[in-house]
Amino acid sequence: MAGHRWSVVTVTYNSADTLRKCWRGATKPYEWIVVDNCSADDSVAVAEELGARVIRLPENVGFSKANNIGVRQAAGEYVLFANPDLEVGSDGLDVLARHLDAHGGLVAPQLLSSDGVPQANGRGFPYATAKLGNRKVWPLSRLHASYRVVAQPGQAIYVAWVMGAAVAGRTAEIVELGGWNERFFLYYEDHEFGLRAWRHGLPVALLGDVRWTHHWARATNSFRWSPAHNFELQSAKTFFGMFPEFLVGLPPAARRHRQAARLMGSPVPPTPATGTDGPEPTPARQAAN
Repeated sequence: MAGHRWSVVTVTYNSADTLRKCWRGATKPYEWIVVDNCSADDSVAVAEELGARVIRLPENVGFSKANNIGVRQAAGEYVLFANPDLEVGSDGLDVLARHLDAHGGLVAPQLLSSDGVPQANGRGFPYATAKLGNRKVWPLSRLHASYRVVAQPGQAIYVAWVMGAAVAGRTAEIVELGGWNERFFLYYEDHEFGLRAWRHGLPVALLGDVRWTHHWARATNSFRWSPAHNFELQSAKTFFGMFPEFLVGLPPAARRHRQAARLMGSPVPPTPATGTDGPEPTPARQAAN
């Protein structure tokens, strides 16, 4: 794996069938690190057959901690955190790298559903009412229509946070930022990750020119209660305890998250590859300096 510019970290938990579906194919032009959360199926064997270096954990430590274990082993200049149900298009990695070289921070491809429909993996501020609206609770779904963000080809958009199914950054910046917050076992960790990046002067963006398929089947989309709902409820309590502005409105979100409030929803300046004279500091970095 030596010499690859990219490291890809995938956390698995009973993901053997998904790995077979999404990760088979030609030799991967990146270092692929799979961190297995003590799967009961043959996830480890399948990942190894498909070319991954597997880190086997003796227990399920959750998504955030497993990602941090993986990034500590990453040798690439850039790291992509990629779910097992994601199909990574290798040609898109160069586009993501050019963006990161010019702007830094966190960046995500535009995700597509299994039938090619764009998924809104970019998001605005995670107000509790916006999240209810995202579950199609009317009239909140209408009031928070801008919460869900999709980037068209040719677009790059600043967002408050991106779904953790696919998020990339420069490895050194991810480490300096502190990685994923291990207070979250599962769910809401991507919300906190994006907001923390903004508060450290690192912008978060969604790129429409990189479009990868995400075979998403969220466990809590059903109204039938499951252990996943327990994880989501606990993570919600942790998140809104850290960020009461998104639950009760105090302190004002725009005051606590000034850079994100000013820039989210606006276009990212073009990178050098699209016709600028050279990489300029992004507005987020200018504000942080």
